[in-house]
Amino acid sequence: FPCSLSAGFECRRLVRVFAMMVTIEEVGRPVGLGEGPYWDDESQTLYFIDLFNHEIHNYNPKTKEHHSVNVETGGKPVTLVLKVKNVKNKFVISVKNHLAIVNWDGISSKPLSPEHLVDIESPNATTRLNDGKCDPSNRLWAGTMGPLIKGTHDQFEEEKGSFYIIQKNLTVTKQLSKVGISNGLAWSLDKKKFYFVDSLKYRVDSYDYDDASGVISNEKTVFCLKKNNIEGIPDGMTIDAEGMLWVASYGGACVLRIDPNSGELLHTLKIPSLQTTSVAFGGPNLEDLYVTSAKVGFTEEMEKQYPLAGHTFRVTGLGVKGTPSLPIQL
Repeated sequence: FPCSLSAGFECRRLVRVFAMMVTIEEVGRPVGLGEGPYWDDESQTLYFIDLFNHEIHNYNPKTKEHHSVNVETGGKPVTLVLKVKNVKNKFVISVKNHLAIVNWDGISSKPLSPEHLVDIESPNATTRLNDGKCDPSNRLWAGTMGPLIKGTHDQFEEEKGSFYIIQKNLTVTKQLSKVGISNGLAWSLDKKKFYFVDSLKYRVDSYDYDDASGVISNEKTVFCLKKNNIEGIPDGMTIDAEGMLWVASYGGACVLRIDPNSGELLHTLKIPSLQTTSVAFGGPNLEDLYVTSAKVGFTEEMEKQYPLAGHTFRVTGLGVKGTPSLPIQL
């Protein structure tokens, strides 16, 4: 065992979990609030967001190069980044309550000026967009969340958000109301189920999904963190090639592997960062799991306990393959 978890990774900034022969290593530079990991298979590059710093980041595991660029949003948060299908260097991002287009070569640090695409909610609303992904038909699904409760850094007003599908013609249709924090989302391999995380409900829910119409129905609870005495709240999510869900636990320093059919917790993957935010599979064969994390509201004691907070981590040796990140078609 190369080093002790309690020693703060002083001897090596690498952790091995021998029970599963899993290796966890931090990659690139730390950020304030990492979110929205997206694996671009064509360039073999991971893209992600630093939410409150309004930055798009990418990391190439082959070259170990880490690039970032600021998006000129006037201080508004950027929470997701998706490649545009079949268009080089073009991305869709969120800027508070609307979607925008940016063009980035993945290297330049010259600030980007976003081009407004479509409003999801009113620009004057107190809500903001959070997580979003494309379905098997390359349509974007994204949701909003309420504002911070005054005087806090991690408490949000409940049931202020909504969840939407954005069609290829940019028609926006509300699918869910009274959402707390719209977060992780995934689709079953047979395209018949949709999985969704509302963080303030502490659970993963499933819905019947019609890919042709883009309609969800028949909500059922798959797994509840609170009922299973798991620390933290569910955040970002992905699905592997075996149909199992991987859910980041913000405040729990872990990623959960869950069977959505039985509701069974299959494995808890400990991550050396308290605020794990989201997950995406990457690598040449989609065998690596990338985990983004945050460093929000940290005390001096928390910094000592989690010196790698805010890093993105690559997890190898899991023995499972993932599913690809899907681009948006416009």
